[in-house]
Amino acid sequence: MGRQWRSAVAHTRTRMGEALFRRVAGPSGPENRDRIHLTPGPRWFPADGPVQRVHADAALFVGGLAALLLQSLHPLAMAAVAEHSDYREDPWGRLQSISTFLAFTTYGTAEDAQRAVDRVRAVHRTVHGTAPGGEPYTAADPVLLEWVHDAEVSCFLGAHQRYGARRLGPAEQDEYVAGMARVGAALGVREPPCTVAELGARLRAYRPQLRGTPQAREAARFLLRRPPVPWPLRPPYAALAAAAVDLLPEWARAELGLRPRLPFERRCIRLAGGAAVRLVGWVLRAPPGTPRRPGHGRSAPRSG
Repeated sequence: MGRQWRSAVAHTRTRMGEALFRRVAGPSGPENRDRIHLTPGPRWFPADGPVQRVHADAALFVGGLAALLLQSLHPLAMAAVAEHSDYREDPWGRLQSISTFLAFTTYGTAEDAQRAVDRVRAVHRTVHGTAPGGEPYTAADPVLLEWVHDAEVSCFLGAHQRYGARRLGPAEQDEYVAGMARVGAALGVREPPCTVAELGARLRAYRPQLRGTPQAREAARFLLRRPPVPWPLRPPYAALAAAAVDLLPEWARAELGLRPRLPFERRCIRLAGGAAVRLVGWVLRAPPGTPRRPGHGRSAPRSG
């Protein structure tokens, strides 16, 4: 009976992991995964270094949601997303593009990582327009590129330090920021921050430009109240989303029209968020005895 129960659990876990991987990585996920992890050659980042550790942990799901919310507070960045992205009609497609880019730059060969960057830069050159306030924008603007980069790095690292299985020490945190600066510079960011202190200073310098526009608040409602996930997955998603909101600074939550949380609510959110992160990590991690390809980490939400 015990053996049958363990077999049923393992089967369910495998099916859930495959379903989540397909959602996050897209139809080309298995092919991309093989190319990323099986192609020989130098990588941008060392195996099990800070960048790979952060991006292999299921806490990245919390960091990714937090980054999308924080990035939306720059009116020009949000206008570019609203006018040139079909995130409402095809939210999984956008997620798959982002996760595939992360996978190639984090784990792929240096040559494939550069190709991924070149594709994104080509898209950025086509994204331009005028925000609702009348201000022109272009996705290739180094100022906007740095805001998106800084917000992403801050949220990824913040989520990992709160929910990650193997948290980074102070020097490793600086190493993570410096490693991500390589990706930011390749995308066109001018002199991206290389330490946690520099990152914090850059984020504070952007504060006067940030506000919760109607477009930003609509994006937050979509992510938090109308998530594109099946009903059975709503509870764990709600826990991850609440943890992402809790990761934001208070002023950012206020700009997005999100009510303040009482201390006991925040404690409950962190407990639920931690449980949801562990559940996702357990689902994505290969069961004991399953052969793993070279380069696969502990939980690997390395979509792609």
